[in-house]
Amino acid sequence: MANRKPIVVGIGELLWDMFPTGKRAGGAPANFVYHATQLGMQGYAISAVGKDALGTEILRELDGNHINYLCEQIDYPTGTVKVELKNGQPSYTIIENVAWDHIPLSQKAVELVEKADAVCFGTLALRNEVSRKTIFSLLDKVSSGALRFFDINLRQHYYSKELIEALLKKANIFKINDDEVATVQKMFGIKGSEEEVCKWFLEKYNLRYVVLTAGDKYSVIYSKEGVSRMDTPKVEVADTVGAGDSFSGAFVAGILAGKTMQQAHAQAVKTAAFVCSKTGAWPAYN
Repeated sequence: MANRKPIVVGIGELLWDMFPTGKRAGGAPANFVYHATQLGMQGYAISAVGKDALGTEILRELDGNHINYLCEQIDYPTGTVKVELKNGQPSYTIIENVAWDHIPLSQKAVELVEKADAVCFGTLALRNEVSRKTIFSLLDKVSSGALRFFDINLRQHYYSKELIEALLKKANIFKINDDEVATVQKMFGIKGSEEEVCKWFLEKYNLRYVVLTAGDKYSVIYSKEGVSRMDTPKVEVADTVGAGDSFSGAFVAGILAGKTMQQAHAQAVKTAAFVCSKTGAWPAYN
């Protein structure tokens, strides 16, 4: 199996982003998987959708974008998020008690994560007890050698210090943006600069990487071996939906492909800039 593509799994929310101009399929784990797949990985999304027209339609979207998935159709409505854009920047209203709040634990999902080379997860999909139990059960099955990518992805009130700590203990890569740094710095009582906060997490939780993104300004990746800092390229922004997830998928794809941290970082920066120049989270690659 020397030519086997690395297996990358996103676990969590799968939903429709409802824009003023129409709907687009999304959800951070699925966005992550889409971009990792486009960059040569074998990607899978683990989630749940409803037994409704929106659920059937979003599965067709996954098929049409060559995203593999384990997504059962269950007796809850398919997830939707109202997205409002102001100067290209999105704000979200996330509907509760939807299908991805009730992701069932299946043997197929267990077998998939056991052979995964990377998994991606965040706080949002753990807002409900059913999905929380499923996701923690799956994370317990991930190989110790796999990349375990925790994108904190703070949304509305769906997070706590206890939840973040529990997920950090499951992770070896931690991604956070500059706004979220201020939130967790206060939450954890960490003193110092943005860089000192990132290095605190790196050491405290024995992480391989801490990934900091700062929108249209810069991004920094910290590891015990060094630091990679890059300015964000200037592009004409269509919208920024899914840009952070594309950065994550591209960085993980780069590491799994054998690139150095700096090379993987450069690939991530380039990919996120490309996504910002297009509408929606799953633009077609050239």
